Amino acid sequence: MKANCWMGTQHVEVRDVPDPQILNQRDCIVKITSTAICGSDLHLYNGFMPTMEKGDILGHEFMGEVVEVGRAVKNLRVGDRVVVPFTISCGVCNACRAEAYSCCENSNPIPQVSEALVGHPLCGFFGYSRLTGGFAGGQAQYARVPYADVGPLKIENGFTDEQVLFLSDILPTGYMAAEMCDIQPGDVVAVWGAGPVGLFAMASAKLLGAERVIAIDRFDYRLQRATSRAGATDVINYEQLDGTTVVDALKELTGGRGPDKCIDAVGMEAHAPGLAYAYDRTKQALKLEVDRPIAVREAILACRSGGTVSIIGVYGGMVDKFPLGALMNRAITIKTGQTHVPRYMKPLLGRIERGEIDPTMVISHVLPLADAPKGYDMFVNKKDGCEKVVLKA
Repeated sequence: MKANCWMGTQHVEVRDVPDPQILNQRDCIVKITSTAICGSDLHLYNGFMPTMEKGDILGHEFMGEVVEVGRAVKNLRVGDRVVVPFTISCGVCNACRAEAYSCCENSNPIPQVSEALVGHPLCGFFGYSRLTGGFAGGQAQYARVPYADVGPLKIENGFTDEQVLFLSDILPTGYMAAEMCDIQPGDVVAVWGAGPVGLFAMASAKLLGAERVIAIDRFDYRLQRATSRAGATDVINYEQLDGTTVVDALKELTGGRGPDKCIDAVGMEAHAPGLAYAYDRTKQALKLEVDRPIAVREAILACRSGGTVSIIGVYGGMVDKFPLGALMNRAITIKTGQTHVPRYMKPLLGRIERGEIDPTMVISHVLPLADAPKGYDMFVNKKDGCEKVVLKA
């Protein structure tokens, strides 16, 4: 089969690789019809996540048709159309029983790799290095899906792939980011990042009752989509602030209080003008710091006292100059986590069906799988107004 493979930093290739096989009777094999490039994939592409190996198959957002099922899989049949969560969850451990699926205790077959880095084993993910189990990803013609009796959501109501594909990751991710904010009527919610996850976080914040949503980014075309498609009421382009800061701009927009709730939808590759970015970028290049925590720093400093900071942008390790004093002394709550995707898939499918949210709003480009390298280049370099690339296998 054809698959998009990581061949080194900023180098991917679509190559011929062996077809996946059933390895456990709880597996299924999915013939992929649509997959996507995620902002998290860019962390791999740019070389910021360790334990990648040449030839690894990328991708964790995918859907398609079941073509083979293991004997223990009773809820799926050959021919079923499914969306597959990016997290791999066993369904029976303590975490899964609590619906904390991204904290699954059993799905990572090489737990010692992530345990050494973050203290406990990470859940298994598709296409995301040995930290998350070394599973082949979904930017391919076929994929093996472990624990197929737990994760995949059957699609039966005639939706297009584009309407439901993002139930695999970014729509639940944006929704969980807003849900963690415990939004109350009248709340002002600030969202760092107007990429696909940020747009879904903004739309979800509005759905959950936010009065105002402030979008923060450096690309005008993304900020325009935040207002026209995701319900943002205010925007801040941090590269056009003329010497002032994002924190100051947010205080000005909120009468000096700061936003009630802040969402970091950026993660480890945040940007900023001036010395803050230069400091973090230099330390990251010298391997003295894993992540650039610019967005989360700003979110903590900007958030009103007693407010909540929701972190859904991906971080991989240690950061420097974290404002712990502001966090503690001003009674700010932090909530974070990889998304517990299966918890949200059916409720969000209902919202799509009722017309409450349109996931297709984030799609800017649809390309064949063979053009995956072009898609990565467009996405990482923001060419041609690129927001979200869907690949057709």
